[in-house]
Amino acid sequence: MTRPSIQIPPRGKIYSANTGNIGEWDQPMREYIQTIRAGKGETDTPYSLRYIGSMVGDIHRTLLYGGIFAYPADNKNQDGKLRLLYEGAPMSFIMEQAGGKAITGHSRVLDIPPVGVHQRVPVILGSAEDVEECKKFFDESNDPALKERCEKRLQGLAA
Repeated sequence: MTRPSIQIPPRGKIYSANTGNIGEWDQPMREYIQTIRAGKGETDTPYSLRYIGSMVGDIHRTLLYGGIFAYPADNKNQDGKLRLLYEGAPMSFIMEQAGGKAITGHSRVLDIPPVGVHQRVPVILGSAEDVEECKKFFDESNDPALKERCEKRLQGLAA
């Protein structure tokens, strides 16, 4: 604990993700990042990229200053790369306790039932309003394969 009772700001101006794979991400995630990077999101403010490459460090900064951290699914890792039990769920719990949100795209990370020790899950977490804005991109997607993958996660099934 670096500060007592950390509460994440409702919005931030920073996004944290390895954009080296942006071309392989699901379309809604790609569109969201391109939108906030260009300053065309709900805040009309361009977001800055800050990515350490260490989930703990990136999440800590996100907790303090707001914004969004994402390790999304991609074409190679359609269920994401982070492990639900010892990466996704613990960080999602911390984020939610601080007033933030944590999703996989269409659904809340903490609603995914654990079915295996190394089960993988995409994560998008951070300031509540930023995560909600990102979720809208997923909710508006007409990609049936993407929605099916998300539904299977909620049922505890691999894609």
